[in-house]
Amino acid sequence: MIKGLHGMFYSTDAEATRAFLRDKLRFPFTDVGEGWLIFDMPQADLGCHPGEKPAHDLSFYCDDIESTVAELKGRGVTFTAEVTDQGYGFVTYIDLPGVGPIQLYQPKYEKP
Repeated sequence: MIKGLHGMFYSTDAEATRAFLRDKLRFPFTDVGEGWLIFDMPQADLGCHPGEKPAHDLSFYCDDIESTVAELKGRGVTFTAEVTDQGYGFVTYIDLPGVGPIQLYQPKYEKP
């Protein structure tokens, strides 16, 4: 059976992206050699949204957006937007080096 979800960022600066995920977001990782780091994600969920063409997107979520943003800013993380209420949750965007903005949100819906 399917055991998990593996996502990928295609980065214009993979070394900087990996360093950001390792040092700023502090995701645990496995070094599989030659600078390739595979990061362990604490949880995952998957949604399906209607669209005009096939696409995929990744975002991060947290329990408390204000404290998470404050902690990450303390580590030098840059945000590209203020926190806004988008109905499904409170949303902002992290500037991920080599990739661009990635959504960070606090869901309003219950997570098991």
